This record gives sequence, structure tokens and C-alpha cells, in this order.
Amino acid sequence: MDLDLRKLRYFVAVAEHRHFGRAAQALFIAQPVLSRQIRAFEQELGCPLFTRSTRSVELTPAGQRLFDESSKISAVVEGALRRVHEAHRGEQRLVVGFSPGLHVSDAIRAFTASHPDVQIDVFPLRWWERDAPLRDGRADVAYLRRPFEDAGLHTVPIGHENKVVCLPVTHRLAGRRTLTTADLHGERLVDSGKRRASSLEAKFELIASGQGISLVPVSVADTYSRPDLVYLTVTDAPPVETCLAVPRPSPADELVPAFLKVAAEVLRGECGGELPPFGRMREEAESEQ
Repeated sequence: MDLDLRKLRYFVAVAEHRHFGRAAQALFIAQPVLSRQIRAFEQELGCPLFTRSTRSVELTPAGQRLFDESSKISAVVEGALRRVHEAHRGEQRLVVGFSPGLHVSDAIRAFTASHPDVQIDVFPLRWWERDAPLRDGRADVAYLRRPFEDAGLHTVPIGHENKVVCLPVTHRLAGRRTLTTADLHGERLVDSGKRRASSLEAKFELIASGQGISLVPVSVADTYSRPDLVYLTVTDAPPVETCLAVPRPSPADELVPAFLKVAAEVLRGECGGELPPFGRMREEAESEQ
């Protein structure tokens, strides 16, 4: 079936406002028109999206699933339209995503020196998104930490990063020089279950207030230094791998492979003979078309 993007936008407005009148106001359309469009959308999909009463509008399970998926759909469409318009204007642009604490400025500077006509935008990745912006078109290339799902991505290993434990300054272990994972047994973690935070800032607020602890990469600890937190080395914590990643198949132009080559050289230092065969990326892309 075809997905009507206009009706999807109307659905998202109602799902966000939980009220047809307020949603219609935000969309600058009449409420009866919005109601008819939503009913038509439900008929096209073959399932109800809302349960309606005189006092409230709530999402059905199908509606909640569509609402969860809608941001991905919108991002894919917006990314595709952006690239179409850039091609029409003859522009060249790369969007470079990066995980919290990781820095791509040196790589961008080196790439720009050899590609001055390419516009570079940066896209800070929220800690819980990982590779999602690569898959939905918001980023063309990303500097990531594992774990993330490799399927559908071409990855270039860059190196490894140690983790440290983040504790409130009042914690019983805060005065130690180093710790082991055994020392942390039984501690509450803010990274799991109901204690999962929506952002790094929220995570550190929870830790500082004594709600739990967290293992974080060293670069994150360096970026988010504050007097009410302590970072300690965990001697037996396994390091985390950092990678450059792009969607597969690779784009038709040479910008992404060129950026990967420059970025890998800069971020990894001496690359020796270990850089991936970028020509093979092109061959794989052509074979998949």
C-alpha cells in the first residue's frame, strides 16, 4: 500500500497533542477536516490508530507503533528531499555524525583542505541512538562506539577506548585510586531498566544525586567534568572499539569514500596498510544496484 505522508503528518500532530482541536490548530486546518483525514488514514491502513472519547484521545497499540516509527519515516523522507535539492543546485554536502565525547574536527579540517567546495555539517548523536541516524538518512558518515548492529553498514575500525566508572563524590568508593568490576558488584546502574536516562546530562544528574553509577568512555569523562562527580579507572573493564561507519551500499559519488580515507588516517594516526579497500566499496555498491 502507499503511505500518504500528508495524512502521516496529521496523525503525528494528533498523537502529540492527544486532542483533535489543538492538533488542527497547530496544523492550521479545520478540526472536521482533520477528523475526516484521520478516519481515511485508518481505513487505508486497515486498523484503528486512536481510541476516542468525549474527554480524551489515546493511541491504540497500532497507533503507538506507527507513532514510534513516524520519526524514522520523516527523517528518511527529509534526508532524501535534501539530497535531491542539493543535487539540483549542484551542491556537495556531507553530514558527519559523532558519538558523545568523540571529536571529528581534525578529520573535517583535513578533508576540507583537499575538498574545499564540499559543505560539511556535523550531527551530534544522542548516546542511545548509536547508528540510527546513518540508517534513516540524517547522517552520511558517523564516528561511533560499539556496540551497534553491523548489518547494512560498512565500518572502519579506528581504535579502542577505555572505560571509567562515574560515581558521586559522596560515594563510599570515591576515595579509591582504582577499582575492579568486583568492587562494583551490587551497585545500581543508571544505564539499565527503569534507570535509563534520556541524555548524558540527565544521566550525570542522576549519578550526582546518588541514584546510581555508570561506566563511561574516557572521552565522555573528559568532556563532562564536574566537581560533584568522580571518575575512577576500572582495571579489568574491557575497552570499547571506535569506528567510522557508513550505510551500505556506498553512495554513487566519491565523497564518502574520500572522507573515510582522510578521517581514518587522521583519527587512527598511522594507518600503515590496514585501511580498507575503498575501491571495493564502489564495486560492492555497483553489484548491489
